[in-house]
Amino acid sequence: MVDIIITLAEAFHAQHKQLYMVGGTVRDGLLHRGKSSDADLATDAKPDEVKQIVAPTHPGAVVLVGERFGTVRLHYENEIIEITTFRSEQYNAESRKPEVCFGTRLEDDLLRRDFTINAMARHPLTGHISDPFGGRQDLEAHILRAVGNEPDKRFDEDPLRLLRAVRFAAQLDFTIEPETRRSMIRQAHKLQKISRERIRDEMNKLLLSDHPAKGLDLLVELGLMLWIVPEVLELRGVSQAATGPTRAIHSKDVYAHVLRVVERSSPRLACRWSALLHDIAKPRTRTVDKGEVHFFGHEDVGAHMARDILKRLHFDRDFIESVSRIVQLHMRANSYESDWTDGAVRRLMLNSDADLPDLLDLSRADITSYRADKISRAIARVAELAERCQRLKEEAERVPIKSPLDGNELMALFGRPPGPWLRPIKEHLLSLVIDGALSPDDKEQATRIAKAFMEENNL
Repeated sequence: MVDIIITLAEAFHAQHKQLYMVGGTVRDGLLHRGKSSDADLATDAKPDEVKQIVAPTHPGAVVLVGERFGTVRLHYENEIIEITTFRSEQYNAESRKPEVCFGTRLEDDLLRRDFTINAMARHPLTGHISDPFGGRQDLEAHILRAVGNEPDKRFDEDPLRLLRAVRFAAQLDFTIEPETRRSMIRQAHKLQKISRERIRDEMNKLLLSDHPAKGLDLLVELGLMLWIVPEVLELRGVSQAATGPTRAIHSKDVYAHVLRVVERSSPRLACRWSALLHDIAKPRTRTVDKGEVHFFGHEDVGAHMARDILKRLHFDRDFIESVSRIVQLHMRANSYESDWTDGAVRRLMLNSDADLPDLLDLSRADITSYRADKISRAIARVAELAERCQRLKEEAERVPIKSPLDGNELMALFGRPPGPWLRPIKEHLLSLVIDGALSPDDKEQATRIAKAFMEENNL
């Protein structure tokens, strides 16, 4: 990547054009974060000039991302470099709003960026860093600050920056500067203007960050969550503790619990979204009976709510089904005991299917007690369940879990055409195999059982 950037910088310099590394590329370099597979560069050359200058470097593909933004995307094997023409503002006496146009000055371009830590530029050949807005100082102080003296203007240019600010705070563990924070509260409602897809993508990055709970809490504090997943706001103040004269009245509420589960879950998208939504229905299912708090059926209601929430954010169907399935099954996984039969474990495995690893991950993360003995017992419980699942999976690979008689064999046995009568008998035979009461290859016993079942149920 560095070699390609230097080659490009030399090509631009030969044509008397400026070229700088900008934005996250510079920020992450100063923070010594991992190398990125793509890079952002800025230039005073217009898009047509850029395409002419880069031609001798032989990129695999040259794509003009958009006339309005003036970005040319270059593909070099597995690396992507974007070069964007400087932008500036041009004021029209007949309009209150400035027009964005191509510029010639680096500082004008940096002024239009979102946060000071992203408004720095590095010259690829000299290594000199241009930092007109104090981004390096804010990096050292771990502060996120909007560029310029008018943070409202920065967020008005693109309201998605409201969510980007929180995402950066979660990724970098930074504090949002007070005036920027106040501006975000004022501008929160402007998230309504942003497409659900852009919000979804930022939420995904936030949830996969090193400090997702911090990010989620900021979304709530700053009034942004109302425009993303408003159901999360209902979790606040919903106590899970039993009440009464001899019982603890104070306990972490559902909201605090959910944040801890998200923080403890693995940084995989399905895990983090399942952790966020696993108790989403508790406020709507909470009941109190003789001082005992119950959330009957919250996993089923929660699965429906998770499906609706993820649909609103335009996730694909498979992802929606995975997360809603994990939410629906999390109480079954959490209730595992050593006396479960192999059949009960197999049913959990079949119901969760490919989502079993993420379901077990949620079960581990859902252990948020402050008592060491309770935590150790719960961890041992999940470990035992995982071991049994692995053993049964290996057994199923040797002898697949299936009914000894398939649909064609059952139709031939009873001399009947396809119809609704087939389903209950197939499910009955499969259930016996799952429970270990019938061997998958014992067609003789399966035939006797099928005949008896059909007679008993008048099918």
